[in-house]
Amino acid sequence: MTSVPGVDHPEEQSEADVTLTGRGISVSSRVEFVNDGVIVVRPSVGDYVQQIVVAVGNEVEVFWKGPEDQRMVPARVASVEQGAVVRWRLEMTGEAEVSQRRKAVRARVTVPIEAGYGSVEMTGETVDLSENGMRATLDGFGVPPEPGSMMDVVIKLDDGEVTMKAQVIRQQARGARWLMSIRFIDIEERDGDRLRRRVFQALREERARATD
Repeated sequence: MTSVPGVDHPEEQSEADVTLTGRGISVSSRVEFVNDGVIVVRPSVGDYVQQIVVAVGNEVEVFWKGPEDQRMVPARVASVEQGAVVRWRLEMTGEAEVSQRRKAVRARVTVPIEAGYGSVEMTGETVDLSENGMRATLDGFGVPPEPGSMMDVVIKLDDGEVTMKAQVIRQQARGARWLMSIRFIDIEERDGDRLRRRVFQALREERARATD
């Protein structure tokens, strides 16, 4: 049977997320090679990639954006190549299907932000954060942006700023402050990695407080 790239498996030189089954950890990766049920990926270099090293035999799920929907295929880690370049060789263990993946992990994170909407410049802070979006409170004036409005957003993390285009999903005026749900548009992979690391840091801190 003919295998269709993008449908039956991710295309070579595309982006895919590898999730360790049962651990809820996803690692962004670039697909280097696909052939005969084998997917070779290069995981993105981030600090938690070094902490969470997959082992041969681990069960994983590979997620990617197909032509019409999000796709997923189960796989098993066949080999792990370390060194200057890390590669994981994954053997598919089932058929690809439409992904029922949950939304990106979100955590309560408060960091400063700036947002530009037309000629209006706003400042505020996040209420919660994920690699795909955030809820934030902003000091606004005039008429709040309507849902669907585009903004330029700067998120100020400890290791520097993350800048991206964003879209207002919903907003609620609370006096002189606006509470907004915002979706990130075309965020770069390295910036998504930085946001994800900040989210997992917040989750670790939350767990530590709960056990004190």
